[in-house]
Amino acid sequence: MGKKVLIATLYGSDPVMLSVTKLSPDRLFLLMNKEPNAEQEKSLKIIKDSLGSVLEVKTIKVDLYDIVGIAEKVVEIIDSQPDEDEILVNLTSGRKTQSIGLLFAAYARHEKVKKIAYYPEESKEVVYLPRISFKLTSSQKRILEYLNSHKGDKSMKELAEKIDLSTAMLYRAIDELKDMDLVSTDDGIKLTDAGRIARL
Repeated sequence: MGKKVLIATLYGSDPVMLSVTKLSPDRLFLLMNKEPNAEQEKSLKIIKDSLGSVLEVKTIKVDLYDIVGIAEKVVEIIDSQPDEDEILVNLTSGRKTQSIGLLFAAYARHEKVKKIAYYPEESKEVVYLPRISFKLTSSQKRILEYLNSHKGDKSMKELAEKIDLSTAMLYRAIDELKDMDLVSTDDGIKLTDAGRIARL
């Protein structure tokens, strides 16, 4: 049987302590600023002092305002856990940008994340958010991967040849990706930040 792994944003200690009490994880990953402020350091000390003897606590330093970078880092954490482990996510504490990056990572690994929790201050009730998936087709995934690894402007014809799609299928896939805000066609075909996250 696998372990429960909780990934949470950190600012104040209370939301993390509450989620640990409710979800009973075996491992805890805390997303912290690369340069933590005094409040984060204090919260981390409270959590380690209270929980360090009963569960594994690890900190992950992230760039506070880099949503894509945060999502990439969390996807790495999720992918490094054994397949049988149950991944849980808590978005409550920390900055909004950290929570958004964590949420997008949960969407990118929809099949591995079992719960996405939020604990409103006004209530002691847990709000479980929907586990949404990007639901990309194989053609859409190939387009995003190609655009991510080959920077610079690409014409539709060049892109169709490189990823082995008919021009008609490519136009349709690009329209769908544009509608999901995963690519931009304003100045050539380019990935948006959301597209960079969806391809994870």
